Amino acid sequence: MKKWVLREKEKGVFPEEERRLTKELGVSPVMARLLSLRGYRDPVSAERFLSMKTEMLCDPRELKDIDPAVTRIGRAVREHEKIAIYGDYDVDGVTAVSTLYLYLKSQGADVQYYVPHRLTDGYGVSLAAVENLAAQGVRLIITVDTGITAGAEVERAKELGVDFVVTDHHECCAELPCAVAVVNPHRPDDPYPFKDLAGVGVIFKVVTALDAYLTGDSLIDCTRRLCRAYADLVAIGTIADVMPILGENKIIVKLGLSLIEKTERPGIIALLDAVSGTGDDRPQNKRKSKISAGFIGFTLAPRINAAGRVRSATLAIDLFLANSVEEARPLADALCEANRERQNEENLIMQEAYAMIEEEHDFEHDRVIVLDSDKWHHGIIGIVASRITERYGLPSILISFEGAGEGPDAVGKGSGRSIKGMNLMDALIHSQEYLVKFGGHELAAGLSVTRANLPAFRRTVNVYAREVLDEDALTPTLEADMELTGEDATLALAEELRILEPCGVGNPVPVFVMREVELIDRMSVSGGKHTRLTVATGGKTFTAMYFSCPPSTLPFFTGDRIDLLFTLDVNEYNGRRSVQFIVRDARLSASALARLSDVRERYARIWAGEPYSEDDVFPTRDDFAALYVLVRKQIRAGVDEMSHRTLLARLAQNEIGYVKLKLMIRIFQELNLMGIDETSEDTYHFHLYSFETKIDLEKSNLLRRLRAQRRPTDTK
Repeated sequence: MKKWVLREKEKGVFPEEERRLTKELGVSPVMARLLSLRGYRDPVSAERFLSMKTEMLCDPRELKDIDPAVTRIGRAVREHEKIAIYGDYDVDGVTAVSTLYLYLKSQGADVQYYVPHRLTDGYGVSLAAVENLAAQGVRLIITVDTGITAGAEVERAKELGVDFVVTDHHECCAELPCAVAVVNPHRPDDPYPFKDLAGVGVIFKVVTALDAYLTGDSLIDCTRRLCRAYADLVAIGTIADVMPILGENKIIVKLGLSLIEKTERPGIIALLDAVSGTGDDRPQNKRKSKISAGFIGFTLAPRINAAGRVRSATLAIDLFLANSVEEARPLADALCEANRERQNEENLIMQEAYAMIEEEHDFEHDRVIVLDSDKWHHGIIGIVASRITERYGLPSILISFEGAGEGPDAVGKGSGRSIKGMNLMDALIHSQEYLVKFGGHELAAGLSVTRANLPAFRRTVNVYAREVLDEDALTPTLEADMELTGEDATLALAEELRILEPCGVGNPVPVFVMREVELIDRMSVSGGKHTRLTVATGGKTFTAMYFSCPPSTLPFFTGDRIDLLFTLDVNEYNGRRSVQFIVRDARLSASALARLSDVRERYARIWAGEPYSEDDVFPTRDDFAALYVLVRKQIRAGVDEMSHRTLLARLAQNEIGYVKLKLMIRIFQELNLMGIDETSEDTYHFHLYSFETKIDLEKSNLLRRLRAQRRPTDTK
């Protein structure tokens, strides 16, 4: 069972501040509490959070090394030196390369770009690429979303007469590259007030300062102009790299999403058309009009990422640089095809990885899942690592030796994902003596390791994990903001919540808990893939959609009291708008669990021999027949395992309760009338036997004992 954590209990509530927010901002009490829980307890900070004006962006000149960076790039532009942009192959890197390339081109610069190929070049800046660019006459290399660990490569560039300007946002090592400039808000000596920029966010700040340097315009004018030109690309990269949607990111992402909704960028038009199935010879008016951060993260970003995973990231960059929709359409279609390839490969790796985990992983001892294979695609293992961590609630690292050779010195490329409580970069630093190379963030990182050092790395990283991860950290946790009552859950509130958008990491979609609601009905949706619940509380009825959860997996039934953890949504159907819940988790309520505990105790007392007088305990022959027929029917349908509560729900019309059913099962076991194994508490595996003669229930010693336990007043 997942642990539910309520922020209002962890962080506390501040009634006076919330009343002030309600009065001065004109928001509902629920919205006031949400703002307070997010740290905005006074009207000024709350208004600043909600308004998100361009003028509130930080001054890029506060970034360490911004002046030498701008001066060197500006000189290269004015003197028409050959410039190379060196980027990464993920969405953040692709959008960063595209943003800088488009800007430098607009200033008449002699610029080209280079993005390594994931399979042949690996992660980060390579010596071979630097030497190749120098041979082409490049005199300035600007890294975007990479380069913070490229010390040796920067030194080699100096020998070749090539300058480096590094812009990055990854965690810094102890020693920075000796470049002309190293712009990274994570530098220990960097005073920049907002540390959570994506790689594309960092280069956007550099471009803003550069534009002021080249044009002589005011910084605010440059910022507004460049937001109109590039906020769409910055938003896509920021969302895809799972950066917190707070501060500067929230402002730029909101601007970017509004730009995408009415986009004139040919590449984005083509990609939206390819996703929605519209275009030249395709049905029209299907394109999504409202663009959310979720749509970018779960629909567009995987397609852009697929280029760097299974083909080449240049495919995605060329899409963003396309001059016409006609030029962009085949590129967008190719990205969608690459994404389908990625999905197929991902499923194959995932199935193999799950099998390896179940067969090989020591769950009692090892808290980091480390898997390797000679066959896995380098570009897919990061996604699979995410799925594994999500499924098992453990950090995971997948390593591929594809194409590396069989010797002990063969180098495998790995990708890891972590959980709250273990900083993956700290874990890799702890194990770095066994690694060739590594880099990344707290929850996601890449690495290289030799085949010979892999066992030692696996041991060392698990030693570290045992030190920092206790049992509480390993319990899957779901966070919610606050509890709601039925009176709170209105259409007006669901609409008001939209003022918090765009939502994402750091500014999550509000999540609520509602307790002790009555389950009125549950219905299968989309062929059993999803469940629609109808629940009632306080005289109001609500629809609650539970996606990716078939009704057969739910441990509760009509009439039960349940607790829901959910988000609020506006459902629009046939011109009508209504509030509905999107369920993230559900469980029996405290009152239902208390009743279950009571009936279990009652069963235990009767089983121990305590006399009883209630009519709902002693089973009749019709009761036994109903149970037998039900089990036979289910087994014939291919279902041979059922819970006690499932059986009770199916036998409700026979008025068979918990204690009676439990005793009937014990009698069936005693008489060996069917094979019944209790696989866990109140869950049974059934097997039917064939009988040629009529079953004599009176042979049961347990049935005779139960008859004798009935009080004399009940035997008249």
